[in-house]
Amino acid sequence: MRFESPTTTKAAVSLLAAEKGVSHVLAGGTDLLVRMKMGAIEPDLVVDVKRIDTMAALTVAASGVHIGGAVPAAELGESEKLRTLWPGVVEAANLIGSDQIQGRCTVVGNLCNASPAADSVPALIAAGAKALVIGPNGKRRVSVDKIVLGPGRTSLGHGEFIEAIVLPARAPKSGDAYLRFTPRTEMDIAVVSAAVNLTLARGVVKTAKVVLGAVAPTAISVPAAARALIGTKLDDAALEKMAKACRAACNPIDDKRGTVEYRTKVAGVLGRRAALLAFERAGGRK
Repeated sequence: MRFESPTTTKAAVSLLAAEKGVSHVLAGGTDLLVRMKMGAIEPDLVVDVKRIDTMAALTVAASGVHIGGAVPAAELGESEKLRTLWPGVVEAANLIGSDQIQGRCTVVGNLCNASPAADSVPALIAAGAKALVIGPNGKRRVSVDKIVLGPGRTSLGHGEFIEAIVLPARAPKSGDAYLRFTPRTEMDIAVVSAAVNLTLARGVVKTAKVVLGAVAPTAISVPAAARALIGTKLDDAALEKMAKACRAACNPIDDKRGTVEYRTKVAGVLGRRAALLAFERAGGRK
């Protein structure tokens, strides 16, 4: 196995594009190194991107947020500006693993690992985040919901990797939230998760996005649930309609961590709770 640690994205692209065998990008390594140790993968090339300045940069501004592909989740939680603008995104990122893992793991790695239960992905999709993909054919900007194709599969081509995640400018009177259910409070993966992002106008929901995780092969947006919230102050009827839409959108697996029926029911409960929290953070009053 070859190990390379380039200092530019151009050099990283060249290394990955030229490799004819199995290649992997190393940012935090909290998934990659475990899989290698288990013998699940045997890379011919590992490209460490932590020395690339643009990938190690976190920029938070009213005009938007740039989260470099090698920025650890802990750094997101330490940014007061980011917590104020996108509390749901930070909450999701800070649920990835233990305190020790937080110092290494990245939201880009969490996305590219392509787990249906990934914590950061529903929150990023709800936020309208874009992935800055770089490869042999240059750069392209892709909606986060177009990156993951299924468990362990992404839309990234040969030689491509994600340089950064970009969050849009935050509209006034907006709020987001992320909630998950796990058997244990720490060190576990979501049995069900829900992210909600909404904007208010005169105290009424003007725009909304609802995303569920761990109830389908990928995180899924639920437009019907969002529509149930728009034009309301989250009265009981709107919330029940939203929860029903969340339940209807579920297509979960049945395993030892949760049955299909259980996951489906919890999706409605978490969607409702996340909506109320996002509404409160946007300045809404019931």
